[in-house]
Amino acid sequence: MQPPKFLAFLLLLGSILWHAMLNAAPAGGSPVSRRGPAPPWVAGLSVEEKAQQRFDRDGNGWLNLEERMSARKTLREEAAARPPSGRPTPRAGAEPTGPGPKMAPSEVETYPGRPAFDPEILRTFFLEFEEPDWERALTEFRYTDVDVPARLRVDGQVFERVGVHCRGASSFLFVAEGRKRALNLKLDFVQRGQHFGGYRTFNLLNSNGDPTLLKAALYFHAARAYTAAPKVCFVRLVINGEYWGVYPCVQQEDKDFIQDWWKTKKGARWKAPGSPWATAGLNYLGENVEAYRKHYELHSKENPEAWKALIRLCKVLTETPLDRLERELEPVFDIDAALKFLALENAFINDDGYWVRSSDYNLYLRSDGRMVIYPHDGNEVFYDLPPHLRGGAARSTQLDPFAGSDDPDRVLLSRMLAVPALRNRYLTLLRDMATQWLDWKTLGPLAQKYQALIDAVVKADTRKLDSYAAFQTLVERDMVRGTNTVMSIKTFADERRAFLLQYPGLKPAP
Repeated sequence: MQPPKFLAFLLLLGSILWHAMLNAAPAGGSPVSRRGPAPPWVAGLSVEEKAQQRFDRDGNGWLNLEERMSARKTLREEAAARPPSGRPTPRAGAEPTGPGPKMAPSEVETYPGRPAFDPEILRTFFLEFEEPDWERALTEFRYTDVDVPARLRVDGQVFERVGVHCRGASSFLFVAEGRKRALNLKLDFVQRGQHFGGYRTFNLLNSNGDPTLLKAALYFHAARAYTAAPKVCFVRLVINGEYWGVYPCVQQEDKDFIQDWWKTKKGARWKAPGSPWATAGLNYLGENVEAYRKHYELHSKENPEAWKALIRLCKVLTETPLDRLERELEPVFDIDAALKFLALENAFINDDGYWVRSSDYNLYLRSDGRMVIYPHDGNEVFYDLPPHLRGGAARSTQLDPFAGSDDPDRVLLSRMLAVPALRNRYLTLLRDMATQWLDWKTLGPLAQKYQALIDAVVKADTRKLDSYAAFQTLVERDMVRGTNTVMSIKTFADERRAFLLQYPGLKPAP
């Protein structure tokens, strides 16, 4: 049941004003920590209703069509009996939507033998759902643990009962049905061991807020030159015979990801889920593991020793005197990876990042007992920050390299970077990133190659979230929209590079 439009508007307006107030920054300072309870509709986004076991009558671990139809009916009835959620109304796209062209597997080029995440090619994924109203089914199961099974055809291969689930927060919440929504595909959802090119899970991003569709691909390409980060390619998606557009396809940070980087699938993995109200700053919360479960999702087998390792790291980061911090961190933390993680977030201004939200990152406990932190999300990089997040910066590209370091709960910034030797290593990394990866001579050809690869299919996409003109323009040229000027990737890179290379401590030696 949807709330009255006027009520939904008031709730949305109130939450936006409340959000802005929490993030107001003093002149010359960094954003104030986001504290306090979230608005009711936001708090509900992190709650996953356990519906799969409840409706799995045959007990086989997934819901067949009859079970899904029964579950949907019951969930609708229960939702209608509850008060309105007050969730914001999804936005419309920039261009009229409508059915895409029909497309069959026999009509597309295949690439057998090429890597699953090959960024040089454009594969086509064909999904076939049993439900004619598959999109409504995905919407109704979004905040549950139920995946909708579908057949996947790619490169002449057929994968049965692939689990499909809508993913993302704003990329789902603010996108209406009929538009591209971000999807998670699990090939081994029912058939254990099923994979494509050695990978079992694929994340299809709808690039909500990124008309170029390139930002995640560019960011993770640069990030992988420094630290563990996902592979990214582009795919066309066809659903029940209809073309649904092109999606950045991002590797899942699962056991397959761990195998790529550390040559093992063993070891504890956590995700600090993204939220404006998160407090996963790696600050010490005491010895009770339950205090940490609220902020860090364990994505591997339950292991009390792994939780002890996380708590030990937080205690060292929070309580060790600064003159001993580097020495005591070495046995329990990959300091180099942490500095690279922080530098990447700042250089490319990741507005979903640790520096501003204390969340949206991953942790992995290596076999040598050292914890590694690495990036999770690349949706909001190259970010033109709103004024309330800029602090004293006139433009977002002038964000201070130490933004967020005045928050004692963000201990990677407030304590690690207070150690002179670590601070200098961080600045050296920032200088290297600005010199190399924010140089349009490096970044530009990569952006142009990706843009050329997907240009024709973006033009044919009837369900895209932004205009084709914005896709074409915003790689290299700013674009005026009403009273606002939207910053291009090139403008961001040029301005950010110039600012960082003139920052004290980052200036190249004469």
